[in-house]
Amino acid sequence: MLTAILAVTLVVNDIETASDAYQRHLSYQVVDRGELEPELAEAWGAPLAARSPYAILQPKSGAQTYLRLIERPPTEGYRVMLSHGWNSNEILVEDPVALTAQFRRDEAPFAIIGEPKPLASSPAVIAMQAIGPAGELNYFTRIPPGGGTFIKTSAQSFVDRSFIVVLGGPSMVAMQQFYRDVLGAPVTDSYMTTVSVLQRAYDLPSDHQTRLALVNFSDGFLIELDEYPEAATARPQRAGDLPPAMAMVSFCADFSRLPSGRELPWRQAPTARRGDLYQGRRAGVLSGAAGEWIELVDCTER
Repeated sequence: MLTAILAVTLVVNDIETASDAYQRHLSYQVVDRGELEPELAEAWGAPLAARSPYAILQPKSGAQTYLRLIERPPTEGYRVMLSHGWNSNEILVEDPVALTAQFRRDEAPFAIIGEPKPLASSPAVIAMQAIGPAGELNYFTRIPPGGGTFIKTSAQSFVDRSFIVVLGGPSMVAMQQFYRDVLGAPVTDSYMTTVSVLQRAYDLPSDHQTRLALVNFSDGFLIELDEYPEAATARPQRAGDLPPAMAMVSFCADFSRLPSGRELPWRQAPTARRGDLYQGRRAGVLSGAAGEWIELVDCTER
């Protein structure tokens, strides 16, 4: 039922600073801004976020996969990659090496924590990692023309759209079951691999391996499932507010293909929503097996 990533929502401390960073250094464009409607915040179960400033940004390619920035105060105890939930936004780029040099030359507010290097499993795919202005982890990845093993599309601008979102949770089995059985998405078997950013975050040996699986619901988008170390905790969060940093991922979905005979655990039943992101389509939010916030938008409706 999932068809595409529609938006990645980032909670930021300063909307203007964060918005400027993505515009100035990644060539994103603001296509909508305003204050979060109280009805939407209430439907999310985050009434404290009502009337918070937001901005919706689109990549230079014009792809209809967006970043949604929402300004909220910092959350005490949050540290990147040390808690369950959405932990990384992977963005298609044409040249990670050139982007890394640009970040350094321009003193961009993207702190590089992983130099560009080919993936061991697919040397034609090159990725680098950087922490952005909201404390969010970004992968910037080159997929070669012709595509890779699962992703068949490459960047259509120097910096393009989100194409993989990474979920960290305490139980691989629970995450696989949720996306396969509750959302009806195809999920691969899990396998063991090294994940350098996790090894560094948790001070693990260089040969430590993480259990990983993929929700491969499209040849243009993926969800990566990572089984996090035991030291990981639940995401710190104020009651009645949004999770910090990478707060939520919105997916286009075909509501007619919901698994039959199963009621989804909606925070509130899907309702038609206003605004450029929703265009009057029904949307609802639910929580996944790792506590992640998932927004489903019925993109079959116009």
